[in-house]
Amino acid sequence: MSGRHSEAVRGLMATKRSRLFQGTFGRMFRLIPAATYGKDDAESEANLLKLGAVMSAEFEAPKDVKDEEESGIPTLYTYLAQFIDHDLTFDPSSIAQKQNDVDALTDFRSPAFDLDSVYGRGPSDQPYLFDTDGKTFLFGHPLKGGDPRARDLQRAGPGASRALIGDPRNDENSLVSQLHGLFLRFHNRVVAEHPAWSFEDVQQFVRFHYQFVVLNDFLPRIVIPSVLAELKSHGHYDRHKLEFFHPRNQSFMPVEFAGACYRLGHSMVRPGYRVNDGILLPIFPVPPDFPDGLTGFRAMPPDRGIDWGRFIDIDVRSYDGTDAVNRKRLQFAYRLDTSLVNPLANLPLSVAGDPPHSLAGRNLVRSLRLGLPSGQRVARAMRVTPLKDRDILIGKATGAAGDAVPINDKSLGLGKAFEENCPLWTYILAEAMRHAEPVKIPVLESVKIDTPRLGPVGGRVVAEVFVGLLFGDPGSFLNVDPLWQPAAGPGYALKDFVKFALGGEGQRETIVEADLAVRPSRKAGTKARRGKRRG
Repeated sequence: MSGRHSEAVRGLMATKRSRLFQGTFGRMFRLIPAATYGKDDAESEANLLKLGAVMSAEFEAPKDVKDEEESGIPTLYTYLAQFIDHDLTFDPSSIAQKQNDVDALTDFRSPAFDLDSVYGRGPSDQPYLFDTDGKTFLFGHPLKGGDPRARDLQRAGPGASRALIGDPRNDENSLVSQLHGLFLRFHNRVVAEHPAWSFEDVQQFVRFHYQFVVLNDFLPRIVIPSVLAELKSHGHYDRHKLEFFHPRNQSFMPVEFAGACYRLGHSMVRPGYRVNDGILLPIFPVPPDFPDGLTGFRAMPPDRGIDWGRFIDIDVRSYDGTDAVNRKRLQFAYRLDTSLVNPLANLPLSVAGDPPHSLAGRNLVRSLRLGLPSGQRVARAMRVTPLKDRDILIGKATGAAGDAVPINDKSLGLGKAFEENCPLWTYILAEAMRHAEPVKIPVLESVKIDTPRLGPVGGRVVAEVFVGLLFGDPGSFLNVDPLWQPAAGPGYALKDFVKFALGGEGQRETIVEADLAVRPSRKAGTKARRGKRRG
């Protein structure tokens, strides 16, 4: 996913044109020339917008029944992907700093999995985010329809519409907004159960669990296993296995990752979502039939509390059944492919104030302005045999005849602009379509769905950046305690994080066992970790 699309991504769009410069944003493949798709930028943009148009599907109304475009990935991972994007590109600088740096010559982001999108600048600099104890996050009004403890984010401004959170982009839609709320609730529960812990202790505990989920649960769901295996030694990620992501002085955000390869989440978005028994809406409005959507940047309607079992496998939900059963089913992310659902073809003004309003078109035009190379050139630089044009399919990964056709098929009307010259974002999605494997549906072992995952080009870029940023962060668990794991064990996943945040029974023992392991600088913590390893 990406943040608010009506504004250039601060720092990303200010990436230096020099192939040798590395700032906070830089390049993995510095010597590969930028791709063009016409005789000049205007013609290139026109051709890219044509490609964006054929990558945008026709509108389909949200539905409760199983869908041939579903993957085997629970839909909450779509919005975890967006949450991660915002965390990696969060700008904690103040408004005054931005006003004094109007050309974005300095970028204040921290490219790390450090949850600064949640914590902002901390309680000393943003005390209004916290209660009087300086540790507990504040919330807004209650939300009905899902979890009985759910509350909206704290808000202020005209009509109490502006979310008071570390990163305002996490209020872009109702789903990432409430996921952000789960992170606040996870933090608050740790505070409540460990009142003697400092804010920094709590923060590290939350960060470690988040980083573990990102590395050991989220990443394997979106990248083929063979790519991840190449980055490990003796079953553990090894910094010396990183071949293409090499920060010179400090961690940086590669534009190939931020501008193309990590935009996979846009393909995972469904046309709409069943939030609870009473709410089934498209992700964004689609007039005239759906004048309202799950749009954010406003006070959350009180009836939109999420029933989390519809988004993540925290309980058993039937995959198919009667209408009543289907309304409560676990919804799955759409498959990674070169087709985006229609609500993303006409983004609302609150999300995309300037044209083009097609998310696919915006991604492709941005890649041109960033000077990104073609997918084929990146593949060659990685010593991967590039896909042939006939193998780069545009459309849906359903396997049905006519749902996807080669990029050079005359029916698409794209001409010769993309002959052996596919934009990197489109390329990595087409590559994923060729790496679909049956995946078991969570809690329903008898059901499997073909699930595309990022391949040797897109997957390697994403995996190296994830692993490299974690090794580049001195505060990550890979540096502080490489063998650390949640007390629940190595199978700890997003569903466990959600259960704890919701206050599920049986979770207190897990946190108590992990008390000391979270603070590796203390002798007792070291003894606890050594004991766990011997076991």
